[in-house]
Amino acid sequence: MTRPDTQPDRKTAVMSGNKLDRESILIDARRELAMPSRRLFGKRLLTLGGLSMLTGCSLTDNDSVTAFLTAVSRLNDRAQAALFDPKQLAPTYTEAQITRPFPFNAFYGIDDVPDVDASDYKLKISGLVTGQRVWTLPELYALPHAEQITRHICVEGWSAIGRWGGTPFADFLRRIGADTSAKYVGFKCADDYYESIDMPTALHPQTLLTFEYDGQRLPAKYGFPMKLRMPTKLGYKNPKHIVEMFVTNTYPGGYWVDQGYNWFGGS
Repeated sequence: MTRPDTQPDRKTAVMSGNKLDRESILIDARRELAMPSRRLFGKRLLTLGGLSMLTGCSLTDNDSVTAFLTAVSRLNDRAQAALFDPKQLAPTYTEAQITRPFPFNAFYGIDDVPDVDASDYKLKISGLVTGQRVWTLPELYALPHAEQITRHICVEGWSAIGRWGGTPFADFLRRIGADTSAKYVGFKCADDYYESIDMPTALHPQTLLTFEYDGQRLPAKYGFPMKLRMPTKLGYKNPKHIVEMFVTNTYPGGYWVDQGYNWFGGS
């Protein structure tokens, strides 16, 4: 079974005759509201009563539902961003609490994990930066080191605790002369995945550019040569096998976000 962090279950609207089945939309909405990435809906930004009134309208095609859910998702993004505290730390754990084995998760099977050649690997930096724009692995490994034992939370509800080692991402951004007043940091990966995050999350003290897992060089199945680890985000927001990053004020989207999923993705 494919792990949902990188392949969330797509939501579908059931057609009855040529009209949307109201109860099916409500069932789908209840599931959305119960998901971790939708917790802010519990603040009653959107109620099921409101959805009930909505389903009394003349919605006659999937595009109408998609447009509505996209608008709701963007509202959720803005609400989560407004409530995000860049100084609030996620819980940390002891080595005895680490989940062993830590789950593999991707939008493909483990046999299809990309094989990145460490000897000629180069991290490319672009966008709103003034410093070094190409980094080799030895240069990255020589950066100041930090570790964390934090919980990885999947959008479908399961979680696992892991130990990650690397360099604080905020320090790295400053080292490359990134414009930290910019809105976004985007990532491209060796497996065709791509993602982007908001700058406050990029600067969060627990956001880590990781090169190690559980005291060892980061295995391919967990994202070699590097993974961005953010305990304040859901799993699908944590890109693996990173080969390029860029700083921008232009909204970059993301692999699953561009297919309709919540962009902010706070856990």
